[in-house]
Amino acid sequence: MPRFIKRQIKKAGASPGTLVHIGEQKVDETRITLIDYDEAHLQERVLDGIEEAFPLKDLPTVTWINIDGLHETDTIEKVGQHFNIHPLVLEDILNTGHRPKTEEFEDLIFVVLKMLHYNENSEKISSEQFSLVLGSNFLITFQEIQGDVFKTVRERIRKPKTRIRKAGCDYLAYALIDAIVDHYFLILEKLGENIETLEEDLLENPSPETLQTLHEMKREMIYLRKQIWPIREITNGLVKSESSLIQEQMHVYFRDVYDHTIQVIDTVESYRDILAGMLDIYLSTVSNKMNEVMKVLTIIATIFIPITFVAGIYGMNFKFMPELEWRWGYVMVWAIIVVVAGIMIGFYKKKKWI
Repeated sequence: MPRFIKRQIKKAGASPGTLVHIGEQKVDETRITLIDYDEAHLQERVLDGIEEAFPLKDLPTVTWINIDGLHETDTIEKVGQHFNIHPLVLEDILNTGHRPKTEEFEDLIFVVLKMLHYNENSEKISSEQFSLVLGSNFLITFQEIQGDVFKTVRERIRKPKTRIRKAGCDYLAYALIDAIVDHYFLILEKLGENIETLEEDLLENPSPETLQTLHEMKREMIYLRKQIWPIREITNGLVKSESSLIQEQMHVYFRDVYDHTIQVIDTVESYRDILAGMLDIYLSTVSNKMNEVMKVLTIIATIFIPITFVAGIYGMNFKFMPELEWRWGYVMVWAIIVVVAGIMIGFYKKKKWI
């Protein structure tokens, strides 16, 4: 499936709110994990079914339900019915090609982000849609595959007396979004190393393979920019949110994420400019090499012009040419050729053409 365009054929003609999974099925079975905690209590386990989490909805603890795998629409529908999630939100969760965004409802906040992963073998970026539904005392996250960038968040939850254990669901939502944005910096670091290596290759030995790598990296930057750019609007919206689900003291944390997002976007734009300049470097380097070749060939051709002139005169078939009967004529012609060639080479060196 193309990275830039997601197929919508399965959804065409369906009524709004129809739950259809759009995208590639990346896991065989849906996996549901639960972390329920407060300052003194922690429960963490894998659920056999989403129904096991329903009794926790009305408890005062913070309940984090994570669902890996979006192809089982029945599970998503049950979540929506029990937690009063709007059908259009469920539709957006199942559409894995959706643009990152945030929406506020009276009792819910819905956020869509892109969780990015970098494959060092293929040197390509892959994205996974991450959806988040924030309620008063619960947080439900939806991922396409198992494995994420939330290892440090879970470790902080497991430790007692940490800030996250004392805070509510809004702080947990901030921690997850911050972890996703911070992971972008790791990807940018890898891309920066690749750009430096590519720049060295361009200056030392540019080749068609180098040009192909350059074009591939430009495509990766376009893809990365497409996934990251909307997050600026999301974090800015959370900073200015007046929802009761986000406490006022949390605005400073979301503002910090917003600053990180701006920094990521600036870095991406800088890398794009560098790659655009590297294309000019490649063209200039190839052009300079071609000019060097043409200069050498031109000098050789210019040296042979008078030599060819001399050879042409004495190669004529006229009967009466005095030099033809001269004993030292052949040697003299070679002497003229050598002297003319030497004078021209000396002249070129004086002009620093060679």
